Amino acid sequence: MSLADRIQQHFQDSAQTKLAALAAMAAPIEAAMRRMVICLKAGGKVMACGNGGSAADSQHFAAELLNRFEKERTPLAAIALTTDTSTLTSIANDYRYEDVFAKQVQALGRAGDVLLAISTSGNSPNVIEAIHTAHARGVTVVALTGRRGGKIAALLGPDDIHLCVPAERTARIQEVHLLTIHCLCDGIDALILGETQ
Repeated sequence: MSLADRIQQHFQDSAQTKLAALAAMAAPIEAAMRRMVICLKAGGKVMACGNGGSAADSQHFAAELLNRFEKERTPLAAIALTTDTSTLTSIANDYRYEDVFAKQVQALGRAGDVLLAISTSGNSPNVIEAIHTAHARGVTVVALTGRRGGKIAALLGPDDIHLCVPAERTARIQEVHLLTIHCLCDGIDALILGETQ
């Protein structure tokens, strides 16, 4: 296969995966938007966590809320739990890497807050620990996963929201995750600014 053919295949696969995900994900994405807006309007915060590319997605999401997405509005309370290297390394060194997000949720999470827990496989141990801690703190979980949700799918309660990409390949899941994050940001803005109901 030539490089040109490989490039074309990536674009086609990405487009097909996104279109296939629409039917499965549209309703839970809307539910997540609405839940996050309820949290933010009540003075709560949205925390986000994940590893690798999902860590970058966490930071991207938090930045779009805290600063702005596409429209001017008041900054919204969001924090990526992936950014403070002193906190991350001290927890990993003194305890376990599995605790790097959970201890932050324990310290920062309040009832009514939301945790955006991102894991392409649905099996990331430190994201799973963060979900357990979120539940203990009364924090709603919005799980952004792929591959049928992995272990995370079984952990979610009736008040949680599961955004699961119906795909197996990590690159395709991550591409839909980014689109989902942009949908969330746009919907949150539309609701906050009164452009939709």
